[in-house]
Amino acid sequence: MANLEELLNNQKFIKLVETSRELFMKYGIRSLSMDDIAVKMGVSKKTLYLFVSNKADLIDMTLQYGCHKFEKWIDEINDMGLNAIDELLEISKQINDDIHHFNPSITYDLQKYYPDLFKNHFETKKEFIYNHIKENILKGVDQGLYREGMDVDLVAGLYIQKMISFRTDEILHSEKLTFEKIFEVMFENHIRGIANPSGIQYFEKQKEHLNFKN
Repeated sequence: MANLEELLNNQKFIKLVETSRELFMKYGIRSLSMDDIAVKMGVSKKTLYLFVSNKADLIDMTLQYGCHKFEKWIDEINDMGLNAIDELLEISKQINDDIHHFNPSITYDLQKYYPDLFKNHFETKKEFIYNHIKENILKGVDQGLYREGMDVDLVAGLYIQKMISFRTDEILHSEKLTFEKIFEVMFENHIRGIANPSGIQYFEKQKEHLNFKN
């Protein structure tokens, strides 16, 4: 089978992975068969096998395509010419949106029934985000917005870990706290922890524009 890069210009493939993602998000992974997906798309199962060899291959391609779109979004943010704080805000909002709209049942199904796919997908995405957070920290130091002398690897790793773990924290079950509010507080705490006085002063001016609701 062709790899993702070879298929990105094929509109039938794009329709397949985008439709599959929508179906997985709605119904979960385990409950959908290749027959179900073909019916939902209005095509024959034979058409599906022009692009993937089996359901696991379809899941893999769908995850890869999702990562491709996510990485493209982040790269576009990096090309906007923002300073480090505004850039991190936009990146964090995109990560927030990505996490917020991800069906937890998909994670469960992937971990239980496709553990290798889950591990590869999770590690690839985590590494991509981690590298961008590191680059953002170094950029902020160069721009005179973040403190010098930080352990960049450790700070980036802690921020990523918070984004991964807080989604399942018991605090989220409180009716008084929204997902967006918790993410906003986490982001502000991170900025205040790494910014120097100039960076904090700039962040205070930007706070009114904080909006994690997507």
